[in-house]
Amino acid sequence: MQESIMLFFLNIENPVLDFLGNLASLLGEQTFVIAVILYIFWNHDKKKGFGLYSSILLSVLAMGILKATVKAPRPFQVLESIQGKRLETATGYSFPSGHTTTGAAFYTALALTFRKRKLSIFCAIMMTLVGLSRLYLGVHWPIDVFAGLLLGVSISFAFYHYLDFIYDDEKRRMRYLIILGTIFAISGAAISILLNFFSADETAFNDLMKILALGGGGYLGFALENKKVQFLTEGTLGKKIGRYLIGLVVVLLIMGSKVIIPESMYAVGGFVRYSLVGLWATGLYPLIGKNLRLFSGAQ
Repeated sequence: MQESIMLFFLNIENPVLDFLGNLASLLGEQTFVIAVILYIFWNHDKKKGFGLYSSILLSVLAMGILKATVKAPRPFQVLESIQGKRLETATGYSFPSGHTTTGAAFYTALALTFRKRKLSIFCAIMMTLVGLSRLYLGVHWPIDVFAGLLLGVSISFAFYHYLDFIYDDEKRRMRYLIILGTIFAISGAAISILLNFFSADETAFNDLMKILALGGGGYLGFALENKKVQFLTEGTLGKKIGRYLIGLVVVLLIMGSKVIIPESMYAVGGFVRYSLVGLWATGLYPLIGKNLRLFSGAQ
């Protein structure tokens, strides 16, 4: 059955669908999702930014653990007729689909956060298109996409009210951020060392290490901002766009620093890069931006 579905998509492929498939897949990737969350966190509502970030983090963490446990091969590794497209995004094992999990968690959390009927319909369509794009591109089986949708939607629904409750209680929020941030950071660092020096399964654990690094840095950054910064998101549209672009450029520079990291230290270097992205986005940039008056009304 699964092979028949994959062959169906193979038979309808054409340049127009190739373009649409790549575009839909892009809208479920971490770069796009992070860019949207950062705008919301820096310029619209910190609580909403925290909720979106946490929903996606918990979903992709569960996804990463499942990938490392199940270790399912991808369609293009099993079926000779399927070459696979956008293979640079097809890292790790196949089950469940990472793009679909990310997209389902993000668009579900977005709909729950803003609660507008038209937005909810749009989000439902988008997460479906992300999943279909992964089938069309030949990088996931139908069961991978179904599991990703189920995982992302269910975790976002399950934790939405809890995350809302956590944020409104400062003591609980700080305890949550410090404990989970520390656990994630230590776990990510340990996996990166194992990958570099003890030949751990790179396909199984490299993506999971990056998730833990981003989560650890991000949560500890949230704690830093809560304790030392407490910025406000107000400002003119021009000021908001300016501080967003400045912060985003630094994120891209951190990610781009991969080119200067020795290949022999790829995993430890990856851990450092992703940790810095999280820490910069939620803590360091608000702290520096407060002192430089990039954040209007910072206290």
